[in-house]
Amino acid sequence: MNPVQAVGRSTLGMARTAGAVALFAGRGVAAALTPPLFLGQLWRQLAQIGYFSLPVVGLTAVFTGAALALNIYTGGGRFNAEQIMPQIVALGITRELGPVLAALMLAGRVSAAIAAEIGAMRATEQIDALRTLSTDPFRYLVAPRLAAAVIVLPLLTVVADIIGIAGGWSVAVASLNFNGALYVKNTWDFLQSWDVVSGLIKSAVFGFIVALMGCYHGYNATGGARGVGRATTHAVVSAAILIFASDYLLTSVFSHK
Repeated sequence: MNPVQAVGRSTLGMARTAGAVALFAGRGVAAALTPPLFLGQLWRQLAQIGYFSLPVVGLTAVFTGAALALNIYTGGGRFNAEQIMPQIVALGITRELGPVLAALMLAGRVSAAIAAEIGAMRATEQIDALRTLSTDPFRYLVAPRLAAAVIVLPLLTVVADIIGIAGGWSVAVASLNFNGALYVKNTWDFLQSWDVVSGLIKSAVFGFIVALMGCYHGYNATGGARGVGRATTHAVVSAAILIFASDYLLTSVFSHK
């Protein structure tokens, strides 16, 4: 094979896919911002994406905060700087780990579920039936999921921030002989509003990515049951990659503020 030809083919394929995703996202956003709106579907997705994701997000956050506290304490001990542990845990959770881990949990749980549900509807021709009934599939299927994910993930991130910091506090007090009240005071005095707000902005972007990848791969699934399985896998993998890529870009922008 000609290596130049292979590289060119791959580049054109990626550009074609990026363009298709961008057009799909544009149609989804336009459907979400203009009437008619299917509020019943929106409320259903708010519950499915948000409420039922609370346990997995909470468990992930508490163990992440606890492990982060132990590692920072160990690392800080090498420089006799153990007392900065509360501040670093709070900063790491609110700016980075809270939004990213909550988004990754939703990518595994929600993006896969969305891709499987819409992919099954594509395989059984239910999407074509919606068009027959004069219902725009983008307004009925895509828009409520995009809007719900953008609304819900910042709220889940707030929960993850609180539980993650609480996990660090519990380890510090129970295992590392920190004073609980002083730990809370140091955390409260150190955190700035932008630390929390920047994480919430990230989480809104991540929520859009999670829902978009699930909807895109499910909507374009082909090949029956096997195609639905491929769409589910591709949705999770692409959502995770885009979460990390957008996290780097947003961190680069926010680091100058």
